[in-house]
Amino acid sequence: MFVAPTFQGFSLGLGLIIAIGAQNAFVLRQGLRREYVGSVVLLCAIADALLISAGVFGLAAALGDLVWLAKGMALAGAIFLAIYGWRAISRARTPGELNVDQTGNSLSRGAALLQATAFTLLNPHVYLDTMLLVGTAGAQQPAALQPWFVFGACAASFIWFAALGFGARWLAPLFAKPAAWQVLDGMIGVIMWVLAIVLLRHAFSSL
Repeated sequence: MFVAPTFQGFSLGLGLIIAIGAQNAFVLRQGLRREYVGSVVLLCAIADALLISAGVFGLAAALGDLVWLAKGMALAGAIFLAIYGWRAISRARTPGELNVDQTGNSLSRGAALLQATAFTLLNPHVYLDTMLLVGTAGAQQPAALQPWFVFGACAASFIWFAALGFGARWLAPLFAKPAAWQVLDGMIGVIMWVLAIVLLRHAFSSL
């Protein structure tokens, strides 16, 4: 019973977090330089986990008896996921690459963690992704299964950041190839569409 919500949370979390962006580039940079990798990975993953948990359990509590609002948010989430999936497919047609700047002086642990915090929390998309979108999807799960959904989404963050930081030497050449992002974006697009269908089922169930 818990496998489906765990997998849904993991798929959604991973699909949203894999992107060409400043946070991923910074984690990859620290991994290549082998500077405070564990600390940076842990900070990024814990921040994601806290935001995801706040989103899912907060929205679940807020939507409680408001069935109409829960269904409305599920429908809005499904539309957003469908658009997100389409954008991922579109990116696959004109792929980019993740450029990592390895120049500059080494950072102190405090400076590295401060930059990681800024890249994580000062990005407005992180709140849309983790708290609103993941929160909406998770809040649609039965109360007993919501922790499993959160576990799956949080696990995606921990696994992704750990792979990016500790596997930097192997992943950097891969992510410098546009073809790799074509494959990733294509997969993300399909996953987002599948999850959009799942949310639509929640939105229209018992109507």
